[in-house]
Amino acid sequence: MKHRRRFKQQTTLQDRVAAWAKEVQEQAAKLPPGPERDALLKKLRQVDVASHLDDWMRSPGLQPPI
Repeated sequence: MKHRRRFKQQTTLQDRVAAWAKEVQEQAAKLPPGPERDALLKKLRQVDVASHLDDWMRSPGLQPPI
């Protein structure tokens, strides 16, 4: 049976996502308008949505279904 290698993250998901988003935004700013830049901006929007969903899921106002 294979054992799964465990890795304890040193930073929170939000911190990692924010750092990655900043890096992608800087890369997109350096590119001229075109499909490659559009793809990076699309990934950036997806990360933004994921970040908002994570915030919503962690909010104290979220109640479990009855």
